Amino acid sequence: MIRHTLKQLVIVGGGTAGWMTAARLARHFRKTDIRITLVESSDIGTVGVGEATIPTLRQFYADLGMTDKEVMRATQATVKLGIQFEQWREPGSDFIHPFGVFGQKANGIDFHHYWLKLRQRGDTSELADYSLGLQLARHHRFTPPSLQPPSELSVFDWALHFDAAAFGRLMRDYAERHGVERLDARIESVKQHPETGNIEALYLDSGNLVGGDLFIDCSGFRALLIEQTLNTGYCDWSEWLHCDRAVAVQSERFGEAPPYTVSRAQTAGWQWRIPLQTRQGNGYVYCSDQVSDDEATSTLVDHIDGPLLNDPKPFRFTAGRRRRAWNRNCIAVGLSAGFLEPLESTSIALVETAIHKIRRAFQKPWYTQADIDRFNEDTALEYERVRDFIILHYKLNGRTDSPFWERCRAMPIPDTLREKVEAFRAQGELLRYRAEIFGPASWLAIYSGLGLLPERYHPGVDRLDFQYLKDALIAMRQSVADAVAQAQTHNDYLQSLNRTG
Repeated sequence: MIRHTLKQLVIVGGGTAGWMTAARLARHFRKTDIRITLVESSDIGTVGVGEATIPTLRQFYADLGMTDKEVMRATQATVKLGIQFEQWREPGSDFIHPFGVFGQKANGIDFHHYWLKLRQRGDTSELADYSLGLQLARHHRFTPPSLQPPSELSVFDWALHFDAAAFGRLMRDYAERHGVERLDARIESVKQHPETGNIEALYLDSGNLVGGDLFIDCSGFRALLIEQTLNTGYCDWSEWLHCDRAVAVQSERFGEAPPYTVSRAQTAGWQWRIPLQTRQGNGYVYCSDQVSDDEATSTLVDHIDGPLLNDPKPFRFTAGRRRRAWNRNCIAVGLSAGFLEPLESTSIALVETAIHKIRRAFQKPWYTQADIDRFNEDTALEYERVRDFIILHYKLNGRTDSPFWERCRAMPIPDTLREKVEAFRAQGELLRYRAEIFGPASWLAIYSGLGLLPERYHPGVDRLDFQYLKDALIAMRQSVADAVAQAQTHNDYLQSLNRTG
């Protein structure tokens, strides 16, 4: 099998994706003579609206030697314990998707089966009552999870709401301190090998020619290399994900910052609200054949409490992914690889997984076609798994106030998602496929939050004495409530971050 040697790596585009890639690969290749160059133009802006993350980000920067406190200070971050979905099930409803489990499993049977039995016997407790992470979020409290949790009830994780541009600067500083060369220039044209079609070099407006063995495209929606140059092709998922536009704006934060993102359903899509220490991020993701751009902007602004800090910024997108994320000697990372609306804050997470796969492919200073094939297969699966999870939110909605929501509820869904939904509906089974970012607890949160419950519970539950089961669940609820009562407020935690020391 042919080996393609790597000596010169070129990253096209900065922003969060480009500098995260540069920083992590600088560390990965630190004991080699592989040179990394990043080309970006100060004249070209970045999308830069992604301010919410999932917990995997914390491990990403920990691997670079950065602490939570350091990153949160630098990026004016707040804690994110999950996402509160408002009015998705019906007007006036809300539920939280937490980064944590619900209850304790017993005898190899997932907790929700025991809860279902009590529910069928008239118990009125909510599944949410058995999640510590969820209850902390609901009560605006936070305490870092125990490193050695005494029980499953103590298990939860957390992420950040942060200034994405500031995080990009952190990554850039790390990358440049670890040998990455930055060239501030526009790319005027791309030189390809006349026979293989591989990218050989970039012609810059500065007059320089930058050659490389491998090119990483972090140029965002422009997809300068992966699409404009290599014509890779795109898988369009708009048949399931109907939203195709967004408008975003920052505002002064009104009141204390809650430790969760808000996703509020609107007539033709949904609105996000992301609290930082010093401001709030806002946006409306919508379907353009249901509402005009002006109407969408007006809806967004009308639902923001504090004064705006800038003008609303519009975006257009098509949900989907590149047919191949690695084509010839070019790898797409970030928006150049595909786009899925930020309903579950997965944009940065998909950058992380792409970087992980690049590192895995380069355990040696070369790559083969087998590495390319594995990367493309895993990337396709990751995007499709996230796609299905997002589709689930729309499919299970209970709104009857607009054609948009009724169309989402009536639409056919991918077979991979249909199999999952049917398994849960029939017997409460939480199927898990390879390459999934979201685990069974996350799927359970969305199923139950949107009103889908199993037709029957696991028969093994009946082996447990009913009174014992009832008492055990009372004790679980009390344990969660006690832990929440003892936790400091989210605001107190944020204040502690900014104290000296």
